[in-house]
Amino acid sequence: MSLYEFERERREQQGLELICGVDEAGRGPLAGPVYAAAVILPGDAEIEGLNDSKKLTEKKREALFDEITARAVAYQICAVDEKTIDEINILQATLLAMRRCVLGLAVRPQAVYIDGNQMPDLGGLKAECVVGGDARSASIAAASILAKVSRDRYMARMAEQYPQYQFERHKGYGTKLHYQMLEQYGMSPIHRRSFLKKWEARR
Repeated sequence: MSLYEFERERREQQGLELICGVDEAGRGPLAGPVYAAAVILPGDAEIEGLNDSKKLTEKKREALFDEITARAVAYQICAVDEKTIDEINILQATLLAMRRCVLGLAVRPQAVYIDGNQMPDLGGLKAECVVGGDARSASIAAASILAKVSRDRYMARMAEQYPQYQFERHKGYGTKLHYQMLEQYGMSPIHRRSFLKKWEARR
C-alpha cells in the first residue's frame, strides 16, 4: 500500500480533507531536546521520495524538508528542552511537544493521526494513534522528516557551541564515541541528566 492510500481512504470514506500527521524525533538521545512536527498536506500532494525519515539519507531528508514546508497547507515544529525532559520525563515531554504542534497549526485539522501508541491531549480534536505510522501515512512521514531535520540542525548548532562532544556526528545518541566524550569531559548543559543517572553512578 502506498503512503498516500492512508489519506486517500479517509478522504473518500470519511469526507476528510484537512488530515494532520504527527511524529517526533529524539526520544532516545542522551542530550538535547525532543522535537515533534505536525503537517497537513494538500489532498493532491504526491511528494516524490517521501518516506519514513529513518529510511532516507540526510541529503534526501533536507531536500524533502524544503518541499514539504513549501507545499503543506499548514505545519508546525516544536521542541521541548532537556531540562523539561528531566522534570516531567521523556514520554510527557514528547506528548507536550506533539500537543503544542497540533494546537499551534494555523489551520484546524479535521482529524489528527499520531505515530505510535501514545495520545497527547488535543483538546477534543478527532485523533487516532497509528503504530508504524511513518511507514503507512504520507502526513506522518512528512512530520517525521520535519522533526528529524529540525532536531539534526539544532544538534549541529550545539556541536559548534560544545565542539568537544562531536554532536554533529552522533546527534546526542548514546554511541560509543559519545560515551567516550562524556568520560573525558563530563556532562554539558544540554545533557539529559535523567538519562545519565546509571552512567553517573558508575563514575
